[in-house]
Amino acid sequence: MSTAVFMHREVQIRQWFSMWLDKQDTGIGDLFAPDAVYIESWGPEYHGSGKIKLWFDEWNTRGAVERWDIRQYFHRGNQTVVEWAFRCAMTNDTVQSFDGLSLIRWNKAGQICFLQEFGCNENRYDPYDNGKTPVFREEQALWL
Repeated sequence: MSTAVFMHREVQIRQWFSMWLDKQDTGIGDLFAPDAVYIESWGPEYHGSGKIKLWFDEWNTRGAVERWDIRQYFHRGNQTVVEWAFRCAMTNDTVQSFDGLSLIRWNKAGQICFLQEFGCNENRYDPYDNGKTPVFREEQALWL
């Protein structure tokens, strides 16, 4: 794969993140393959670019993405991994903020045919900070 292909993929990923930040579909049908699969870190799975658009449009009536910062990309063959930091606020006053990765596979036409997200709590801690017996927080991640 050429550097130009990888750079184009990064442009497409930034476009996807910007759609969420701007609450505007600027090309979901072009970005995702008609038979694409999208898996969110907490379970929902969408099949097809039409379902991905339905989810995008509906979700944006209930919340707003406030931050989706890209930290780095890794490319290998037809795959890209992007590391990011995410924050959103829902209309019910729930705020979610976490770090994550997206594993993306591209088809021969240059569209996303598979995307799976992985989330990680940004409020990390050492459960052995006070000794040999672990002390875990009694909290549940909102996105898992």
